[in-house]
Amino acid sequence: MVRQILQQCLTCQAFGLSTTCSKCGERAQAAAPLKWSPEDHRASLRRKMNGVEDPSWSETLPTLPALNSMIENFEEE
Repeated sequence: MVRQILQQCLTCQAFGLSTTCSKCGERAQAAAPLKWSPEDHRASLRRKMNGVEDPSWSETLPTLPALNSMIENFEEE
């Protein structure tokens, strides 16, 4: 049994209540992530799986452009 009732198709993005899409017949999954708890006992395992504890992980995060360039781009529009 699914942990959340509302499902979304991975192929056509349609919503439904079944794990099989009624429009295209492909697989559907939960439409929203599970709720987060501050008492998450599996958080350390999840951090290890995603490589968050690796020092080079922070280099893979997206960065914003400099504030001055954002202001210039805004003024041009």
